[in-house]
Amino acid sequence: MTFNTKLLTGVGFALSLGTAAMADEVTDTLNSALKAYEEGDVTYALEELDYAKQLMQEMQTGELSAFLPAAPEGWTAEDDADTTAGFAMLGGGTAAAKRYSNDAGDEFTITIVVDSPMIAMMGGMIQNAGAMGMKTIRVGREKFLENEGDLSALIEGRVLVQASGEPRDVVVPLLEQIDYRALGRFGY
Repeated sequence: MTFNTKLLTGVGFALSLGTAAMADEVTDTLNSALKAYEEGDVTYALEELDYAKQLMQEMQTGELSAFLPAAPEGWTAEDDADTTAGFAMLGGGTAAAKRYSNDAGDEFTITIVVDSPMIAMMGGMIQNAGAMGMKTIRVGREKFLENEGDLSALIEGRVLVQASGEPRDVVVPLLEQIDYRALGRFGY
């Protein structure tokens, strides 16, 4: 056995150990898809790839929800799966949402959507809101379009941040807590 053959064998062995140690449901599903493909079962391979994609999107949603602020004092916050599912049905991307409420019955939702085709449709309107005579407000360094009580901002041309509901004196300070610079780099 030559030195190069030994080296390649050793590297392959080390990678297989690393892969086995890092195995998770995504890895298992991808391996299952590959096995099905090798066996000629393309339909099952595609199903496994779709499932692996779903699992990875769930992971991203969890990471994205970390950008949503905690509830302020006197309020509660819960993940809003209905809003997230609604955005998923509008063409994909990754979305996370939290619904905030208090005992007085006030309620609002903050939603973040990344890399959705819907963003391209809304992007021009949000970015040019002032030029189109629409009302905008500043939240930190970001410009939010205000439309019928809803606030919408486009971050780095690919991340949509929306807040729906009142009271504004609670919503805006929460929006100020979001790290928009890091959010713009989400997924990279």
